[in-house]
Amino acid sequence: MRRPLLLTFGMLLICAGCAMPRFTIVSDPLSPEEHLELGIAYEKKCEFDNAIKEYEVAAKKRPIAYLYLGNAHFQKNELDKAEKYYRKAIKKGPQNADAYNNLAWLYYVQRKNLDEAESLVLKAMELNPSKSDTYKDTLEKIRELKNSVR
Repeated sequence: MRRPLLLTFGMLLICAGCAMPRFTIVSDPLSPEEHLELGIAYEKKCEFDNAIKEYEVAAKKRPIAYLYLGNAHFQKNELDKAEKYYRKAIKKGPQNADAYNNLAWLYYVQRKNLDEAESLVLKAMELNPSKSDTYKDTLEKIRELKNSVR
């Protein structure tokens, strides 16, 4: 992939005598995947604000980044924002089983929308049977909570 060349200050001085200076807008040198990787690295270091910035850039081209945005906001206990991004992840990537599961877990943690949470995790299990054991844990916790509040 070709990367744009950056003009140095010296190159700008050469053109200073020109009647009309020209400015070139340089595109982002990082790919969406690289922004995701950088966001993950920040998230591992608990630098959630930096991770969120990287995920926001990646989300412009990679819908999976909405899942990561939801996770980062969840870690910051910004649960309304986490819900918003999990929902966006589902809308933009309806086959993303983790987005369904994570939204279900969010509802479990908030002790709300438990019927919807159960449906969401069942959808996750249907979409990705290879992770059923992971999702089954979420389902069991939701069902235990539902039974305890009745």
